[in-house]
Amino acid sequence: MLDVTEQVVDLLPLRVRRRVKWGECDPAGVVYTARFSDYVISAFELFMRHLVDEPGCDTPANALSFEFLASLRPGDEFEMTVQVADIRNRTFDLDILGRDLDGKDLFRARLTPITINRGDRSRAIELPAMLRERLESYRTSCAKKVA
Repeated sequence: MLDVTEQVVDLLPLRVRRRVKWGECDPAGVVYTARFSDYVISAFELFMRHLVDEPGCDTPANALSFEFLASLRPGDEFEMTVQVADIRNRTFDLDILGRDLDGKDLFRARLTPITINRGDRSRAIELPAMLRERLESYRTSCAKKVA
């Protein structure tokens, strides 16, 4: 039997289900704080893979913030939902909400990727038009689904 710890369960909005592995926890049996950034970055990578085949630029993190609402323990399953919060000229904000399978909020994160040229990583570039269009379309489609 395949032991899957992460899977996409919905595309609009993107929802990623994850199971906490024992090695992600400290001796007290709760997830190490730094692991939450791994979870969010993984959700971001899945989001980008779903959104565009090739974004035309690199998108390293410019900022990452968290609000922790509850603990996670080994074997716990939770889902992360990715929403586009804001789109600017060189950056965009993604809000990632982590919830347990009963719908209880576990954490909130905001990730701000910045667009840079792969050949010259020293400065930010304008969001490629195709990436901007896909972000806007995703945000609009998510809003329509909720309405």
